[in-house]
Amino acid sequence: MTATELLGADGPLVEALPGFAPRATQLEMAEAVEAAIAERATLLVEAGTGTGKTFAYLLPALLGGRKALIATGTRALQDQLFHRDLPTLQRALGLAVDTALLKGRANYLCPHRLERLLAGDFGVDLTLHPALAAVRGFAERSPDGDLDTLEDLSPQSSLRPFVTSTGDNCLGQDCPQIGECFLLKARRAAQQADLVVVNHHLFFADLSLKETGFGEVLPDADVFVFDEAHLLPDVATLFFGVSLGSLQLVDLARDLVALAGTLGDVPELPAQAEALRAAAAELLASLGEPARREPWPGRLPARFAAALQAIRDALAVLAPALEALEGRSTDLDNAAARVALLQGRLAPFLAESQADQVRWIDVRARSCTLHASPVDVAPLFTERFARAGRACVFTSGTLAVAGQFGHFVQRLGLADARTLALPGGFDYRERALLYLPPDLPEPSDPGYTDALVDAALPVLRASRGRAFMLFTSHSALRRAATRLRHVDGFTLLVQGERPNGELLAQFRRAAAPLLLGTGSFWQGVDVRGEALSCVIVDKLPFASPGEPIVAGRIAHLRAQGQDPFNDYQLPHAVITLKQGLGRLIRDAGDRGVLMVGDRRLVGRGYGKVFLQSLPDMPITRDIDDVQRFFQETPA
Repeated sequence: MTATELLGADGPLVEALPGFAPRATQLEMAEAVEAAIAERATLLVEAGTGTGKTFAYLLPALLGGRKALIATGTRALQDQLFHRDLPTLQRALGLAVDTALLKGRANYLCPHRLERLLAGDFGVDLTLHPALAAVRGFAERSPDGDLDTLEDLSPQSSLRPFVTSTGDNCLGQDCPQIGECFLLKARRAAQQADLVVVNHHLFFADLSLKETGFGEVLPDADVFVFDEAHLLPDVATLFFGVSLGSLQLVDLARDLVALAGTLGDVPELPAQAEALRAAAAELLASLGEPARREPWPGRLPARFAAALQAIRDALAVLAPALEALEGRSTDLDNAAARVALLQGRLAPFLAESQADQVRWIDVRARSCTLHASPVDVAPLFTERFARAGRACVFTSGTLAVAGQFGHFVQRLGLADARTLALPGGFDYRERALLYLPPDLPEPSDPGYTDALVDAALPVLRASRGRAFMLFTSHSALRRAATRLRHVDGFTLLVQGERPNGELLAQFRRAAAPLLLGTGSFWQGVDVRGEALSCVIVDKLPFASPGEPIVAGRIAHLRAQGQDPFNDYQLPHAVITLKQGLGRLIRDAGDRGVLMVGDRRLVGRGYGKVFLQSLPDMPITRDIDDVQRFFQETPA
């Protein structure tokens, strides 16, 4: 049977899966995916929430008879596909397709580095770290070493870098514990499997490795499916660029000091390593506070330039020193390779800027990273990922702008792609209301956030909390939090005050929760049912033209004779708004109010593009309609 027959009214899934019902949009997507696989074509599918897109691409991939690779934007979806959706389909249909899950190396426990940590080789005492005992027990019992399954070790834990490897410090085939390597086992399983589930970051990391001539991480495949594909251009920008972080330099210096201690006869090495650590610390100090992302300065400040030269000089001293010690130990040889790698990464920041790159600096509380990012990833993507003879499916709930795919096509160079736009499976006209409050000032007005909070309070009282307030800036979020702390009746949850996972868990438990978020809460967050009944967006999410990569792209498009606003800034904002508002209706029984405070949605001509891109739903400017909506009994 074909995928469309299996998903249809007479197919086995109706009886095998409780609650499963055929959906016309799901069948249409599955048919298009089947055709793309059979004809080795490229297909773009916007599938609104409720379409059933996961089964619509998984079934054709499972039945296609060719090696398939599924790439997701988040590890959460990656785990859902592998641990829930694929087993569900295979059991229901009696399929026996060999599947594998593969994540980036930072997700796998490294037995060698754990052993070195316990032996004190890193020069830091973490024996009293609260998660260390859990990691040791995990190492003894885990079949796959996937640290995402270890609740006692968060991704932000200070212990994690010491028990995982990086591309820089991994010893590869020379590791004395290669036989116990969880990462190698996962890669071997992926090479042998018929269907492999990865994430976008790993896909592009592998594409970068292939470009530099190193061995493949991912197996080659005949069928590629990219879910959450709207994230791909930004991930490609990250991996097709060059970056150098102060923590990379500090980690190398720390490892060299530890190695010198084990060798005992290289008294000059600790001082050479300390020069590198000091130079990295000076680079960070020269940038000062606060944390920020800023363009590369046209003329380098003297202290910053001196720090860059000190890093160059320290690496230049270490290179011959480690070359003279070649063969003494595997770790020393690896350190020598790391020095050469870091010298290569530093080079772009010592040379003249390139027209096709934008250089910028990411400053954080305890680290900084230098970036050289491409302003246009389309030629790089098409060059490195030649699609001849492959079937490629790109899908997301937000790929089109007013029904058109031009923006996404342009950003990845997919001019030959077929396109399909499918509406979501939920009735927004009956289950949602878009509220546009009247009389708010312009978003640039200094009092705008206060006015927004005042306009939102009647909505929040009508919804009894149960709301996300999504902001386009951290400063606006903080201002709103200050105002709302003095308002009774809600459980106020503010991004940054606790880990995101903890905030979501508390949101689901609280009687009248109100969560204030930015950035990561605009997408990939799934709260179903009455727990989330209102989403409020403060402004249309135009990316700041002061953001380094945005500024670089604007300048590049202008130089190409294009219109940066209509060709880039507007479609990017539309897709972001669709993602934010998409947090509300996640299931057939969900209902709620969407509030957008920005008066430009109805006061500017381009507001029509936003409205044409949103699901069809009633629009009101009257708060009484909002209150009546929440008083109604759900159908």
